[in-house]
Amino acid sequence: MKLFVGLGNPGKQYQYTRHNIGFRILETFIIRNIGLDQKWKKGFSSHFLQYHFKGQKTIFAKPQTYMNLSGRSVEKIINYYGISNHELLVVCDDIHLSLGNIRIRKQGSSGGHKGIESIINSLATEEFPRLRIGIRNDLLLQQMDYPSFVLSRFLPKEEQVLEKIIDRAVRALEDIMDFGYEYAMREYNRLE
Repeated sequence: MKLFVGLGNPGKQYQYTRHNIGFRILETFIIRNIGLDQKWKKGFSSHFLQYHFKGQKTIFAKPQTYMNLSGRSVEKIINYYGISNHELLVVCDDIHLSLGNIRIRKQGSSGGHKGIESIINSLATEEFPRLRIGIRNDLLLQQMDYPSFVLSRFLPKEEQVLEKIIDRAVRALEDIMDFGYEYAMREYNRLE
């Protein structure tokens, strides 16, 4: 069984913020690969779906705990279903990567990301895969602190390219499922 987790904050006020790109990517993946009419269930402090995807039972989850407590939700799902850390994939934003760049890693530190840090603390390990999407805008970061920046919306000119960025991230998830992490890392970890 696999668990795909998109990170973000619950509530309409956060829906289109930089920090919620994980939610947006997971939702687009679901629409493209499973269909529009999916009804998210509530449980495990999360909105989640169960689906047999490519012959494997897969759970897709969007923690509803706010970013800095995401690990609580992930831990509940993993413990309930007996999912190994290596079958978990977390999709999140990365303030250290330029807008649209992708970094796929099989393990590693939080890099200062509060959601990843919460998952590391809850699971007591850094050994789980993640797909990070760059959200950095150096001009804005000169005017804002990190918390304000990640909770800000994308600028109109950024939104114009965001569809392509989300599409590329969804393709990366599909390639992870089809060809594995090594292939996906070679294909997507190049800087754009």
